[in-house]
Amino acid sequence: MQTYTFTVVLGDQTEMTEDLAEALAAAGCDDGLAGSSGGVAAVIFDREAESLEQAVRSAVADVQKAGCRAAWVKIEPQDLVGAAPAAASTAAGKQGSAG
Repeated sequence: MQTYTFTVVLGDQTEMTEDLAEALAAAGCDDGLAGSSGGVAAVIFDREAESLEQAVRSAVADVQKAGCRAAWVKIEPQDLVGAAPAAASTAAGKQGSAG
């Protein structure tokens, strides 16, 4: 497994309260740093998973379990570097099985 770093921005929250942070942690977001700035609440994740897609999907599901809505996911270019080999091998595997 690999650790993927990305941010889930919450669409229905403008401030990260202590109660909200606790709800997120209880819902499975304990591998993330919850906070807010400038009227935007978000959770920065360092999530272990088999793929970036799996990491993002599970984080969004955990955010939803806490009663929040994920507005978008932000992934920095440097965080995609580790994901590229996995994506390439997945694409190659699909291509090879098509023939």
